[in-house]
Amino acid sequence: QLLFIQVKCFHEIITIGYRVYHSYELPWFRTLSWYFLLCVNYFFYGETVADYFATFVQRREQLQFLIRYHRFISFTLYLTGFCMFVLSLVKRHYRLQFYMFAWTHVTLLITVTQSHLVIQNLFEGMIWFLVPISSVICNDITAYIFGFFFGRTPLIKLSPKKTWEGFIGGFFSTVAFGFIFAYLLAQYEYFVCPVEYNSETNRFVTECAPSELFQIQNYSVPPFLQDVLGRETVNMYPFQMHSIALSTFASLIGPFGGFFASGFKRAFKIKDFADTIPGHGGIMDRFDCQYLMATFVHVYITSFIRGPNPSKLLQQLLVLQPEQQLNVYKTLKSHLTEKGILQPPLRG
Repeated sequence: QLLFIQVKCFHEIITIGYRVYHSYELPWFRTLSWYFLLCVNYFFYGETVADYFATFVQRREQLQFLIRYHRFISFTLYLTGFCMFVLSLVKRHYRLQFYMFAWTHVTLLITVTQSHLVIQNLFEGMIWFLVPISSVICNDITAYIFGFFFGRTPLIKLSPKKTWEGFIGGFFSTVAFGFIFAYLLAQYEYFVCPVEYNSETNRFVTECAPSELFQIQNYSVPPFLQDVLGRETVNMYPFQMHSIALSTFASLIGPFGGFFASGFKRAFKIKDFADTIPGHGGIMDRFDCQYLMATFVHVYITSFIRGPNPSKLLQQLLVLQPEQQLNVYKTLKSHLTEKGILQPPLRG
């Protein structure tokens, strides 16, 4: 489904470029655009397979070759497309062709790269996908409702219907929604456990002992809120604090993805990216804020959440040669002995 959405968004943006410049009959424009999409997807999906399916790859000799030389193969494929583009240059349209070359690459950056980050977020746990995407949807709905009933002050010229009242009302509603939704999801192992591949059953599993992030903790209530809440401490999941950051981004920065899309459509004098969804435009019209949100979630996880992953490290160790595994074992044993965790061997 994610691949379908990505391809459809790419198609909608590329089609706009083709409609604008099709009268010039640029050679190979659409062919090269789809070829580069294939190359970039091959690279990113290959990286995902190498990271999360190491034990599975180890059992398949054909895959071992592809993974070992994956980046070289990816670069060769891209280089082939690059050379094809240079050979397609027409003297009368040099500038226009380079415009379209840049158009294709920016489209790839917006769609494929962000889709890859969504997959990375999913592997961290379903909760890192559901809370952000739901927060964006909640903000769209509540900002519209507040703007419809209370909107008086225009927010931005790119979107005349957006108001400050809707923007502020959407912010508070989204933070409250994210906080409650995070509490509900954090109770279930299926949503909080990282998605891992089980080589024995050849299936994805979401089974684990939940980390401290998803275990109820006792927090002291700030003095100025104690009278309001009527208590000095409160029990909650640490993830709920992170949900406030996610919801804040979804409501304050996320809408700028929509404003960017509005400006883009105004520049090309179109109402929607496509007519895929009757009455709602194209797929890209529905996901303009989601891609920006996915990038933030990935950056947030890598900056503030993710630590060393023993499971992933073990997978990497298992694909090493026996001699390399033995060297790692000796080094680790020596290190643990020096720290006093292991007893030094007795000398007879």
